[in-house]
Amino acid sequence: MPRRTDSKTESRRKEKSSTDKGEDDKTARIVFQLSSVTKNWSGDNGFELTVPDLIIRQAEKVALVGFSGCGKSTLLDLLAMILQPDSSKEFAFFTAENKRLDVAETWRRNNLDRLARARMRHIGYVLQTGGLLPFLSVYDNIALSRYGLGLEEQAAVKSVAEKLGIDRHLDKYPAQLSVGERQRVSIARAMAHEPSVVIADEPTASLDPINAEDIMGLFTRLAEEQGVTLILATHEWDRVEELGFRHVKFNLEKDQAEGSVRARVEG
Repeated sequence: MPRRTDSKTESRRKEKSSTDKGEDDKTARIVFQLSSVTKNWSGDNGFELTVPDLIIRQAEKVALVGFSGCGKSTLLDLLAMILQPDSSKEFAFFTAENKRLDVAETWRRNNLDRLARARMRHIGYVLQTGGLLPFLSVYDNIALSRYGLGLEEQAAVKSVAEKLGIDRHLDKYPAQLSVGERQRVSIARAMAHEPSVVIADEPTASLDPINAEDIMGLFTRLAEEQGVTLILATHEWDRVEELGFRHVKFNLEKDQAEGSVRARVEG
C-alpha cells in the first residue's frame, strides 16, 4: 500500500530546514494557538489553570516546567484534545496541511469523533509509564497507530525501532523488556505514524539518570530529524535547557480563604 504521509513529512522537513538556515522562528507555521483558555477542577481544594496566551510553532521543542501539581499534565491533555476546556477565547490546532481545527468549538458541539480523528492522525502521546498493551508484541505495539489509520506498517516500524535501538526486541512482549526499553517502545509507538506533534508526560521520570539522559537525547534527535513539534512536561529542567527546549512556566497562587490553587501559564 502506498504511504499516505510522504508529502506531509516532506513539508515538515522543509519547514525545519528553513528554521535551521537561520530564519526567524516566528515565521514557522503555527500549530497551537490558545487565548484565555481555562480548566477548573472542583472539590475541597479546587484548582484552576489559566492559559492567557500560548502559541506553539512547527518543529518547536517546548518544555512545560514546574513543580508537581502545577497543571503540566492538565495542559498536555488539553493540547492532546482529550480534556475539554471550561472556557476559551481561542483554542485552535493547525494540521500539517495548515487546516484549522477550532478545538473549543468542536468540544462545544460534542463532536468527539472529529477530535478523535485529529488526535489519531496528527498527535502522538508518550505516557509517563509507557502505557503499552501487554498482550501485544513490541512490533504490534509500535504499529498500533498505523493499523488504526490503515497505513502500511512494516518499513515504518523497523525504521523507528532501529533509530531507538529496540529493533532486536520486536518479537518480544513488554514484560520481557527493561523499564528503559519499554519507554523506548512507547516513544516509537507515538512517532511511528509520523504525527506532526508529539506530546510526552515526563517520559524519563521512571528511569535512572543514565538511561534518562540517553533516551531524552534519542527522543529529541528523532523529533528534530522528522520536523516534529515536541511538547513535554518534565522536572529535568537542566537537561531540556541543554537540548534547546523553550520553557513554558506555571505560576501558582493559593487562595488562603478558600484553599484553592490558581495556576497561570507563561511562556
